[in-house]
Amino acid sequence: MSDFRLSFLEVYSVLKAELVHDPAFDFTDDSRLWVERMLDYNVPGGKLNRGLSVIDSYKLLKEGKELTNDEIFLACALGWCIEWLQAYFLVLDDIMDNSVTRRGQPCWFRLPKVGMIAVNDGILLRNHIPRILKKHFREETYYVDLLDLFNEVEFQTASGQMIDLITTLVGEKDLSKYSLSLHQRIVQYKTAYYSFYLPVACALLMAGENLENHINVKNILIEMGNYFQVQDDYLDCYGAPEVIGKIGTDIEDFKCSWLVVKALERSNEEQLKILYENYGKADEACVAKVKELYKVLDLEGVFVEYESKSYEKLVKSIEAHPSKAVQAVLKSFLAKIYKRQK
Repeated sequence: MSDFRLSFLEVYSVLKAELVHDPAFDFTDDSRLWVERMLDYNVPGGKLNRGLSVIDSYKLLKEGKELTNDEIFLACALGWCIEWLQAYFLVLDDIMDNSVTRRGQPCWFRLPKVGMIAVNDGILLRNHIPRILKKHFREETYYVDLLDLFNEVEFQTASGQMIDLITTLVGEKDLSKYSLSLHQRIVQYKTAYYSFYLPVACALLMAGENLENHINVKNILIEMGNYFQVQDDYLDCYGAPEVIGKIGTDIEDFKCSWLVVKALERSNEEQLKILYENYGKADEACVAKVKELYKVLDLEGVFVEYESKSYEKLVKSIEAHPSKAVQAVLKSFLAKIYKRQK
């Protein structure tokens, strides 16, 4: 994935050591150990795509210039801030969703000695981000812009999570609320800003750019995030569990998935009846009926067509960008997700 993976992992160790020796708090051995264990369990466990994207994007923006050790460290530190943000969201998300596993291990709050302490751990993870930014970026001209960026993206993500949660309220299951525009709103705010825009925005700030001049870059990345989530929704139903690493439960969970929105658009009255009666039920027979309807409606074919049209549209938007370096950043993002299987 990235030539910088090793450097990236080394920077994690540095940041962790700094955080557990933060002079603003008088740590005891127990509290230091707790934070170390909590960080190791929740922060570095994923694919690290978001974090590594910062340094990959920054290198592309520097157009082949050799990066100094300082630049590598700072880009890695920003990448880790995004991974910290992700960890904070996931720790709290898992409690809200009452999830059992995350990244192939029990959710943090499921550990016997953790439980609801995980809520405070989530708050700590969120508070580590400005500590990292203050220590390493305070003297940079773009320091305030970084703080603004992280605050704004966090607000957008939490607001997206809210729309998602209030739309799938148990006891108020109403498929008629589900539409493509609602799906896009949830995706844009809950996923696209922090997963797609944030890593590139960090790299642009480090490269001395003003984010106000890159609204079109933001728009393209939000589109990409939307395309990524549609793939996710598709893989939840059609991906092989051994490849995607989880068993999809969007149908049982009454998720506002792209597939159900498309099914609602394409169904006749008879088919709508099947959907309304079976969607959102944990019963295997109900799930099978929904999947059978998806087959009849040829949602696989609809997805294949959507994928190629989205790809063409994204490539066209990217190639219209005046800067070759920015084009390279956007194309590298698109290459990572186009026709992915997991």
